[in-house]
Amino acid sequence: MGMSKSRSCFGYPLSIFFIVVNEFCERFSYYGMRALLVLYFRNFLSWDDDLSTAIYHTFAALCYLTPILGALIADSWLGKFKTIISLSIVYTIGQAVIAVSSINDLTDHDHNGTPDSLPVHVALSMIGLILIAFGTGGIKPCVSAFGGDQFEEGQEKQRNQFFSIFYLAINAGSLLSTIITPILRVQQCGIHSQQACYPLAFGVPAALMAVSLIVFVLGSAMYKKFQPQGNVMSKVAKCIGFAIKNRFRHRSKAFPKREHWLDWAKEKYDERLISQIKMVMKVMFLYIPLPMFWALFDQQGSRWTLQATTMSGKIGAIEIQPDQMQTVNAILIVIMVPIMDAAVYPLIAKCGLNFTSLKKMTVGMFLASMAFVAAAIVQVEIDKTLPVFPGGSQVQIKALNIGDNNMTVYLPGMPLTLEQMSQTNNFITFEADKLTKINVSSPGSPVATVDYDFEPGHRYTLLVWGPNNSVVVKDGLNQKPEKGENGIRFVNTLDETLSITMSGKVFENVPTNNASTYQFFPSGVKDFTINITEIQPNCPRDFKSSNLDFGSAYTYVIRRMSDGCLEVKEFEDIPPNTVNMALQIPQYFLLTCGEVVFSVTGLEFSYSQAPSNMKSVLQAGWLLTVAVGNIIVLIVAGAGHFEKQWAEYVLFASLLLVVCVIFAVMARFYTYVNPAEVEAQFDEEEKKKVTGKDNPYATLEPVSQTNM
Repeated sequence: MGMSKSRSCFGYPLSIFFIVVNEFCERFSYYGMRALLVLYFRNFLSWDDDLSTAIYHTFAALCYLTPILGALIADSWLGKFKTIISLSIVYTIGQAVIAVSSINDLTDHDHNGTPDSLPVHVALSMIGLILIAFGTGGIKPCVSAFGGDQFEEGQEKQRNQFFSIFYLAINAGSLLSTIITPILRVQQCGIHSQQACYPLAFGVPAALMAVSLIVFVLGSAMYKKFQPQGNVMSKVAKCIGFAIKNRFRHRSKAFPKREHWLDWAKEKYDERLISQIKMVMKVMFLYIPLPMFWALFDQQGSRWTLQATTMSGKIGAIEIQPDQMQTVNAILIVIMVPIMDAAVYPLIAKCGLNFTSLKKMTVGMFLASMAFVAAAIVQVEIDKTLPVFPGGSQVQIKALNIGDNNMTVYLPGMPLTLEQMSQTNNFITFEADKLTKINVSSPGSPVATVDYDFEPGHRYTLLVWGPNNSVVVKDGLNQKPEKGENGIRFVNTLDETLSITMSGKVFENVPTNNASTYQFFPSGVKDFTINITEIQPNCPRDFKSSNLDFGSAYTYVIRRMSDGCLEVKEFEDIPPNTVNMALQIPQYFLLTCGEVVFSVTGLEFSYSQAPSNMKSVLQAGWLLTVAVGNIIVLIVAGAGHFEKQWAEYVLFASLLLVVCVIFAVMARFYTYVNPAEVEAQFDEEEKKKVTGKDNPYATLEPVSQTNM
């Protein structure tokens, strides 16, 4: 082991600062790139939502599966230092390849602003993603373990704090990148045609990755580097295999039992290896229940963001978009980690409670489970305010009178009178087979029948403007608009076809006495222009919408007034969200507290309980629990769709509670080890054996019992 004198600063080895900065840059680079991926797939590669999300999740899962490879390379072959450097180079190349794949002018030979051969871009971006997955996954377990290696015996307190600082760097990196990357994306650039600047937005993470690599290399002279001890993993596998075979051979009662099943490997393998494998097996066994925590934790990006889209983002004077709620998690972590380390843990210790690592992790699981109870309560509040949408066998209809007379509409079992330019207060629900015909009449004219084949599960609007004049419009909106946006559609009552432009989106050729389809807009006041030929020059064509909130839908009816100018009347189809997004803060707070006590502790526990030659492998085992958690979410989300979303939250909360109790029981029976001491004991015994052969007096010195 090449050991250079380690310099220190605030009682920490100086080399730690290089490792933390490296981690910060790497996470910034990773999250910055990841925040763009789905948008890049959709807008640049023109994939649909489903394919984009599928590829995105596959990539995320891959990033948590590759750590096993990185750990094997580090612990068996190259050592942590060289592994981090070589995989960082792979990673930087991957980031650069993705940036290049997003350069429009690469294949855009006719300069029309769209790439001529998409397959080139797709192939490049996939190669880039695979390189990145190997890079980020491969260095993950090594960087944290390499950081832990820098501490001397007896620096446990500093080492535990290092894992906290390390976690802080991860979240500071992700927080800053989620704020900065979207700003880069909206910049325009291009040689021949201006468009959204993906090369810049992907290029910044690539540059940061290069910086991260340089910073890490700069600290090279200060690091404590341990040489890898041969191919550990194959030894471990062979030893376990031999123990099982040997145990099976001696299964009859004639052979005395052995204390542990691994002791059956004693014939062939040395005690040191067997005791190291026992340590790893004990920890791996404890990890079995952990993925359940990550299964809940990972839903804040998916389920909770969807929950936010059914809420109102007006918090005091500021307006928050639903997908910005996720940054609450990173902000809270940056606040909570120091508070926990500086205030909460010391207080608990002062009260004389021994708050061990496994107790912390149990508390973390309990808090996450409570977070989901909070989410369920919020969901119940939201459900009270959500409009009722049609079920699978139902149809909903409302009538809107766009004519100049009073009209009466006869729906099955209910006559409705509508004054001019008015609508029924809300949608009326019918079983699809009951709504067969609708009659319409106006004063002094006969009753006319509307025939229409209603499709179950949808909403319809009946536009009427005379006894024989009516049209049924299929709304196409049978849920709240996505992403908390607002649906707007126009009804044209003029004699000519209209086009309307609203905040950059065009409603083309809306026919006379008919409705356009919905288009969607974020919150705020929107300007729109009506493109019309026959209109007096002094009449306005530009109008403003009302101030849109979140998740509403409106119909705007365009009609001519008596003076020949146009007026626009607004009718509400879906009311805006009323429950405030601030109500999500308690669940984010609980989950973040859970994460701080669970995740930081898990990293530190995995390091402290691992024998010296398997530190990276256990870190990778820890990351594997995250990957399995991701997979659980995909399975549960795919398998069961609950009638009610709150029921799903309660299910997850109760599953985690059960797991939490099981884990608490398992932890009760776990005995902590100090791998360094165990290994020192083996060293001592080996020395004795060597000296004992040629010096009969060597064994007489008393062996100190205090350090056992």
